[in-house]
Amino acid sequence: MSRADVIGLFTERVADNRAAVRHVSADELGTAVAAALWGREAKEIVVPADVPFGWLAELDGVRALADTPAVDLGTLAAVDGVVTGCAVAVAQTGTVVLDGGRAQGRRALSLVPAYHLCVVHADQIAGTVPEAVGRLDPARPLTWISGPSATHGIEMVRVEGVHGPCHLEVLVVED
Repeated sequence: MSRADVIGLFTERVADNRAAVRHVSADELGTAVAAALWGREAKEIVVPADVPFGWLAELDGVRALADTPAVDLGTLAAVDGVVTGCAVAVAQTGTVVLDGGRAQGRRALSLVPAYHLCVVHADQIAGTVPEAVGRLDPARPLTWISGPSATHGIEMVRVEGVHGPCHLEVLVVED
């Protein structure tokens, strides 16, 4: 597949997984992050300590708590969301993978708050799962996210947000 096809498939699959997805340029990223948070009426979020400043440069009226020292679980559960990056993304499944690397933070950041805004750079999108796995360090803690957290009970009724965020939003940055 061409690079454009891989990015297009990722976008389609993310949407199929009930997550919101938007494409932005690198120059628009700070504004897009702010707009996403304003759209959710967020007042307080948590971010990894090493999130690039430019991602949050346009925030006005939203308090960003750096996760250093680690924010306690009660605070994580009470904030309006989290903003992270990712290690790699998978077009085939619409999945983002976090490994605790730069701008990703610890696993709790992507599992506790009800809203997760994930920044994915287009060059981080792999076409297939094997290609994505080849880019990852198996010794790192991996969190694979394919849409909002969901489960099906005995009645086979889908319930979202039981074991993680109810809402996932992905910003694809076309560098």
